[in-house]
Amino acid sequence: MQNKSINENTKFGIAIDKWRILTLAVFAILAFTGFLCSIMNGAVAIPFDELWQNVSTGTVGSHQQILMNIRLPRTIVAALVGMNLAIAGAILQAVMKNPLADPHIIGISSGAGLTGILVIVLFPNMEYLITPIAFVGAMFAAVCIYALAWKNGIRPLRIILAGVAVSAFLGAGISAILVLYSDRVHGALMWMVGGLSARSWPHVEIILPYAIIGFILAMIGSRHLNILQLGDDIAKGLGVNIEATRIILTAIGALLAASAVSVAGLLGFVGLIVPHTARLIIGSDYRFLIPASALLGIAVVTYSDTFSRVAFAPMELPVGIFMAILGAPFFLFLLRKEL
Repeated sequence: MQNKSINENTKFGIAIDKWRILTLAVFAILAFTGFLCSIMNGAVAIPFDELWQNVSTGTVGSHQQILMNIRLPRTIVAALVGMNLAIAGAILQAVMKNPLADPHIIGISSGAGLTGILVIVLFPNMEYLITPIAFVGAMFAAVCIYALAWKNGIRPLRIILAGVAVSAFLGAGISAILVLYSDRVHGALMWMVGGLSARSWPHVEIILPYAIIGFILAMIGSRHLNILQLGDDIAKGLGVNIEATRIILTAIGALLAASAVSVAGLLGFVGLIVPHTARLIIGSDYRFLIPASALLGIAVVTYSDTFSRVAFAPMELPVGIFMAILGAPFFLFLLRKEL
């Protein structure tokens, strides 16, 4: 009887894993079609047959310069930004035990934004420093949130309230810099809104290494993310150093968020919408949730960027505005459901 129960549980687990793999395949198709849609559409449409000839035979089409120098690097940046923000949100939701945790909402993106704005305004020729300095700002914000929320442990409500307070404080710092250096604010303002306009190959080179390293580290840490969901007492019983694990995983999330902020600005709600949607479909096993969030993040940002380019053509709407319109109702729904 016991063996029969074990066999049934094993078969059920295999069926669940097959379902998750199938879901990952669907997300991969969505990510690929979003990438393709972003490359083909814009102020100038690139026909699929021309794109296919370019890829398969190397034939140079009439839109070669637009494809290689404008559309392709922008789409790659959009994909990597969506992936990084989605994974960062998934990690922070597990580490902070808060379903509303998101790099933008709880202030980590604001920390990266403040230090990034300082580089843009004071050292405009040192763009390569934005990501590491933004990472320092993101970690500073995370430490402040922990310090303010800690009282005999971490509770989800305290985390979100501390995050809102830290975000407001850092936002005031950003506003002060923009007032003090009003002659240099145009680029900074566009960066604050969150957009992908004029993103090129140097931006791909900035974000790509951090995206690869962050994804690998997140996958390695997926086992610990699963353990953290069981509660602190069980995790300690399994031999996990809770606080050290939280610090390391928070650093991974901050690195991913900072790299995204450094090239796309303060793009909000991706880290909230995508992990929740992926979790509802694929479950809470982070071995599957991390790649699912990455693929769905690519799809969401590439489709959103495409829509923001073509909806009001020839005028381009910053993708951050579109994501805010899309994400705000979702956030209010979660806020009403969870608190």
